[in-house]
Amino acid sequence: ARHTGPPDGGWGWMIVAGCFLVTICTRAVTRCISIFFVEFQAYFGQDYARTAWIHSIVDCATMLCAPLGSLISNHVSCQVGIMLGGLLASTGLILSSFATSLEHLYLSLGVLTGLGFALCYSPAIAMVGKYFNKRKALAYGIAMSGSGIGTFILAPVVQLLIEQFSWRGALLILGGFVLNLCVCGALMRPISLKEDCKTAPEFLEQDYVPETEKQDLKRMSICSPLIKLWRHECLCYCSWKEYDFLLMPGFMVLAVSILFMAYGCSPLFVYLVPYALSVGVSHHQAAFLMSILGVIDIIGNITFGWLTDRRCLKKHRYFCYLFAVGMDGLCCLFLPVLQSFPLLVPFSFTFGYFDGAYVTLIPVMTADVVGTSLLSSALGVVYFLHAIPYLVSPPVAGWLVDTTGSYTASFLLCGFSMIFSSALLCFARLAKKIKRTHLPSLTGNMALKQHIWTNGAIAYSVTAELDQRDVESLAVATNSFSNR
Repeated sequence: ARHTGPPDGGWGWMIVAGCFLVTICTRAVTRCISIFFVEFQAYFGQDYARTAWIHSIVDCATMLCAPLGSLISNHVSCQVGIMLGGLLASTGLILSSFATSLEHLYLSLGVLTGLGFALCYSPAIAMVGKYFNKRKALAYGIAMSGSGIGTFILAPVVQLLIEQFSWRGALLILGGFVLNLCVCGALMRPISLKEDCKTAPEFLEQDYVPETEKQDLKRMSICSPLIKLWRHECLCYCSWKEYDFLLMPGFMVLAVSILFMAYGCSPLFVYLVPYALSVGVSHHQAAFLMSILGVIDIIGNITFGWLTDRRCLKKHRYFCYLFAVGMDGLCCLFLPVLQSFPLLVPFSFTFGYFDGAYVTLIPVMTADVVGTSLLSSALGVVYFLHAIPYLVSPPVAGWLVDTTGSYTASFLLCGFSMIFSSALLCFARLAKKIKRTHLPSLTGNMALKQHIWTNGAIAYSVTAELDQRDVESLAVATNSFSNR
């Protein structure tokens, strides 16, 4: 049955639970790959930059192939896409446990696992947006908190698994754990909303089809080749309509800001543990920093989601998002002076909270810009935009560490990148408000009375838009006047 709007409950909470598990199995596992960084570097005897490519490729593949996940979700099934992604991700992790070189890990852990995560991540997030409207930010806060909870639990567990079974055994066990994505896919029951894109036969009844051609098509047989041709054209039109949000100015600004935000946030998850070890923190304390970051990430997800659903803040989600991104940027700027475990703990608290805050608001802001019906396609593009920064930033940060001998330049570059992302959104909103204040005076000057001369008779149109019935009556009056 086609729903008039999102149900805001019911099976929607099972969708939230499924998305929660998806974020654990994708984003939390990706973050925990940084715990393997030191192990890979020691085992293969490579520098920071080359080892960092592993984390970069898995993040890049996850985001680069996000539109593919949206495409499968839209045209086949969300359930099929997520189950297929779970199988691919698990296969990649299992094959990685047999790696004999970094290049092997680039392909198995980077490309194959990243592709599997891509087929799961954006479709699961989009499904939450289809089931919720009034409580959308809270639902996303709960669903996205899986990343933080997963990091909190998995970080010490992965460290323990490495100590007990080596990095190969730990990857093999993670491969089995990620198979839970297939269970998550089974929960994603599809929902049909009125605002969703219509099928090709329904599009034949829409306004973009000329009325004369509608009549001709109705007279023809249903199996006519012309009907099939029109259906093909309607499908092409439908496919284009799924991505016409790319031309929206609001989406363009959001896309550019996301590029800088993604560049700034990625290296920290790769280098927080190596940086902590370099300033004398023990292995268990370094893993505990990741756990702290993860559990506070949860609080940021849920509390920021709940707060921005309140009536007083619902209209200000935009500024809440850019505030959270800017605060994470400031945290990165201060990180180089924090060189002991007691100082790094407050950093993990602060960075983790605001990271969870803005991650929750990314799909909410995307839905506010493009609407619910285009959310799956838009999220595919949004996460696709994360791909290049995720690919480039960790190796660039590693190169800066190898070149300068410290992490200062890397963390400063990350901080300024995130602050610029926040400032760009702020200036865009200010420009929009200035434009709105000047728009009424401009439209007032444009809306002058139009004079239509018909043999001495004058008709006035105050709004520059004539109703069709007025035009017809005016034509009849003109004809009668001329006949006299």
